[in-house]
Amino acid sequence: MSFKVDHVTILVTSLKDSMPYYTKLFDLIGFTKIRDYVWSNQDGFFFQFDQAKEGTSNYERYGAGMNHIGFSAPSADFVQEVQLKMKDSGFNVPEIQNLGGAHALFMKDPDGIRFEITYYPPGMQVVD
Repeated sequence: MSFKVDHVTILVTSLKDSMPYYTKLFDLIGFTKIRDYVWSNQDGFFFQFDQAKEGTSNYERYGAGMNHIGFSAPSADFVQEVQLKMKDSGFNVPEIQNLGGAHALFMKDPDGIRFEITYYPPGMQVVD
């Protein structure tokens, strides 16, 4: 028996600081706001957010826990469009990387949680 992954819950340092980032990103990649702090896509996958507890440690690059969440883009132009629109919205966005033909954009939210938006050419594996 296999199970469908249906949601990710992310705790952030500040809902006030993080929600503008996620509102913009999720709008660009096809998620709809269901209610405060909850978004879903057409496949029924949900992201929900809550406030992290005071005194907890911040996300660390190579620490235990989630490293990043990756989304497949329909084209290399789409990756560039997300990059430009996030920059235009005032967010710090790095350059797009060419990873053997894949066009990858690795962004961080205000807490350092990473999101990858990547176009994979036909036949290229999503994970190696």
